[in-house]
Amino acid sequence: MKNVIEVKNLTKEYKGVKAVDNLTFTVKNGEILGLLGPNGSGKTTTINSILSILKYNQGSIKIMGEEMTPDNSKLKSQIGVVFQDVAVFDELNVIDNVDYFCGLYIKDKKIRKEYVLDALKLVGLENYKKYYPKQLSGGLLRRLNIACGIAHKPKIIFFDEPTVAVDPQSRNNILEGIQKLRESGATIIYTTHYMEEVEILCDRIIILDKGVILASGTSEELKELANIDEKITVEGIEVKTTLLDKIKANKNVDEVHMQMNALIVTYKKGKNNLVDLMDLLKQTKVKYASIYSEKPTLNDVFLSLTGKELRD
Repeated sequence: MKNVIEVKNLTKEYKGVKAVDNLTFTVKNGEILGLLGPNGSGKTTTINSILSILKYNQGSIKIMGEEMTPDNSKLKSQIGVVFQDVAVFDELNVIDNVDYFCGLYIKDKKIRKEYVLDALKLVGLENYKKYYPKQLSGGLLRRLNIACGIAHKPKIIFFDEPTVAVDPQSRNNILEGIQKLRESGATIIYTTHYMEEVEILCDRIIILDKGVILASGTSEELKELANIDEKITVEGIEVKTTLLDKIKANKNVDEVHMQMNALIVTYKKGKNNLVDLMDLLKQTKVKYASIYSEKPTLNDVFLSLTGKELRD
């Protein structure tokens, strides 16, 4: 597939500290790319550089084969942005808000009316046209924010945490809408801290930390890179240090840690890990409520690559 976005050797410094360090990647036409990373990883800096909101120190950015610059209005009209912070006008009702933002790019009133109605239908706001933002729930307000960002039918759309603090029904509506946008031909760059959304939506994933790419690929490819084959969780257990040491002595074990009252053991390889662990617990007369095995999730991969320490 053709590359729609090409980022080469992108570097951005703040007071001598590199927020993005020699970053190179592409986004292909029609794909959903997940851009992941902990707080301070460089995601926002990267997106703002692509959008020419930030001036970067070195590198090049091309969108649809053209150099992206702050005054390239032609390219900007092909881009939609849905930021995490809701940005709508309180004094305008739902349909007028969407019409205003659509009108920044679509001047023909007849076409704009059609586009606005399409956007409202996509996010499920057809019955809220005359409502004002203060009358909307948090989920409806986020859906309005999305409608405003995509009403002009852009070819490339950036979504930054679009489902933060919304109810499950609104989240489901938003995710379905994003899938429909891709089916209509849009290329999407998606950032979130909800790993299950990434697994559902994204064709390819880039994990950033400290301004560099730690890993990229499909969800399954990243799981292979993390070198985690199996995760066993033992719930309702009290563990002594001596038991932890015995578990760690297993050559197949990658990591052992406690999370609340659950023991979590990740394995790099092995065929009888569950049976072996159950035998060890029986031998040491340790009681537990339940035990189960599962394949590693994308969240496990993310933590394995970026670490578990808290970020600002």
